[in-house]
Amino acid sequence: MLKDYHVLQVDGISIVGQLFLPDAAGEYPLACICHGVPSGNPPEPGDGGYPALAERVGGEGFAVFIFNFRGTGDSGGNLDIFAWTRDLRAVIDFLWERGGFDRSRFSLVGFSGGAAVSVYVASHDARVSGVAAAACPAHFGLFTQAGPQSVIDRYRRIGAIRDADFPPSVEGWFDDLEKVTPLDHVAGIAPRPLLLVHGDRDETVPVEHARQLYARTGEPRKLVIIEGAGHRLRREERAVNAIIDWLKSG
Repeated sequence: MLKDYHVLQVDGISIVGQLFLPDAAGEYPLACICHGVPSGNPPEPGDGGYPALAERVGGEGFAVFIFNFRGTGDSGGNLDIFAWTRDLRAVIDFLWERGGFDRSRFSLVGFSGGAAVSVYVASHDARVSGVAAAACPAHFGLFTQAGPQSVIDRYRRIGAIRDADFPPSVEGWFDDLEKVTPLDHVAGIAPRPLLLVHGDRDETVPVEHARQLYARTGEPRKLVIIEGAGHRLRREERAVNAIIDWLKSG
């Protein structure tokens, strides 16, 4: 596959991405893959990360864009889920202006926090033709159980919050987080297709979240529960196959 690196400027922050293109010429359907909130755990040996996933999806005849939201990877800034929606909108703007793909088949594929952001953005942007949401939280109650300040401290320890003066308000950071609540926005995706993929042993986001989202949205919709799978569906072959099959069906 052909690979092009791109750096976008969003709110004065560098957002780093990579576009994977099939070798042959033509206008391909495009999948924009959105990663989740970093766990802080070291990568496992042999884990190719999102580039490996991009190669896998691209090998099925798709152009694929991956990128780091602010506060993660090579991108600048600090972890801020509501600001992630601006990052994704900027990515969509960039890809739309660049062109060279089938605009009628422009899907978002999100994992965990990236799935939540994908649901939010797609509900407000008709350019998105469909959303595949894997291990998507229905709401962010799981963030607040440990207490707001402890959550901020954790993300500071793992390097996702990098500036000593960020956030300017812990309460404001959490208020903005609530604005992205998928249950409040998922209905706005219909009549575009939505795929929900969840592991029935998800240790981070209980599988009931997927059922809540499925009940809230309209057709066309599909719910795939992966038996025995946990939260990290990017590394679960059955989940990836379900996403690819859904993408190809569009």
